[in-house]
Amino acid sequence: MLQTEYQFMLPMGYVDKEGRLHREGTMRLANARDEIAPLEDPRVARNKAYLVVILLGRVITKLGDLKSVNPGVIENLFSADLAYLQDFYWRINANGQSRVTVSCPECDNCFEVDDNVTAGGELVGV
Repeated sequence: MLQTEYQFMLPMGYVDKEGRLHREGTMRLANARDEIAPLEDPRVARNKAYLVVILLGRVITKLGDLKSVNPGVIENLFSADLAYLQDFYWRINANGQSRVTVSCPECDNCFEVDDNVTAGGELVGV
């Protein structure tokens, strides 16, 4: 069966208006409309960099216990989290997987792990 949703953990996390931290989320695979629709948005016409904000707002289906993820949430992410999500988007949509290669700092052996056990490059729970 084709996997269409992937879990992630933000390196820093989104802090909402109440000061709550949201790090765990889910991103679905993008479809053609997800990549076309932002090009019709006037905010993208004024600033091409806004494309990623609209796109991520469409494909992130869950972030912590937020009721919804929208461009306003994406706009308020820390830069490290935005960069992480851009890379994650590329990996699951271009490669069809969320696995990353990591190396052991003690023995230098390389191995693959699923991204949902990493947090900004740090292994968690392993």
